[in-house]
Amino acid sequence: MPASAPAAAAAPHPIPAAATAPPSAALRGHTTAVPRLRKAVGDSLKQALLEQAQLTSTIEADATGLLRLWRQTADGFLAREGFALTPMPFFVLAAAQALKAHPVINVRLDTGGASITYYDTENVGITVDTDQGPVTPVVRGAGDLTVSGIARAVHALASHALAGRLTPADVAGATFTVSDTGARGALFDTLIVPPHQAAILGVGAAVRRPAVVQDGDEEFIGVRELVHLSLSYDHRLVDGADAARYLTTVKKIVEAAAFEDSR
Repeated sequence: MPASAPAAAAAPHPIPAAATAPPSAALRGHTTAVPRLRKAVGDSLKQALLEQAQLTSTIEADATGLLRLWRQTADGFLAREGFALTPMPFFVLAAAQALKAHPVINVRLDTGGASITYYDTENVGITVDTDQGPVTPVVRGAGDLTVSGIARAVHALASHALAGRLTPADVAGATFTVSDTGARGALFDTLIVPPHQAAILGVGAAVRRPAVVQDGDEEFIGVRELVHLSLSYDHRLVDGADAARYLTTVKKIVEAAAFEDSR
């Protein structure tokens, strides 16, 4: 069916975050010690940036159908599960499913750079913003889960992260990472690839814009909800063509919005 006619330009509509960190306005004028978690994460990312040949590719996806499906199912999910469903599990599942089709993205360069390990599972790290700094708990086997299964795992891990109850096992073993850069309104970001991974996917804010829509052989302008998907990757392992093919697959999955279990 044709989309509605274009509307006036709208402000960015960020994808709702699973959790919100405390405000930092009270820090004005204060000098504090660097939190231990922030220092550890910062040192690790700096080392990864120094060791890897990192760059970023970005693609735009039409998430109108996915976000419509999310809105249609959110109330029923809340009543059934007892917590709110966000769009993030849909994007995590799309990312994990695309990894199955593009194993070159789901890899690790072994110590010394002499061999490459291609993972046989999709353990997806999910970046969670806390008042102590970002942490990345891991959804294990995400490629074999449903939207509901991923939502439960993300909710439990995010709750533990914000309460400071994550265990070392909760944050170990990620083979790939997804970051909800749009939760605070950012369109896209040049993320740093975590250590021992080849890539990280950033999901930007959903923005309502006029766009060309194709219906069979017909094309028209409609108001759509567009999302930037940004893949930062280690060029030692992933070529630009590989990154583009992976992003194109994620885009197709997002735009098809064929998530059968979402109800």
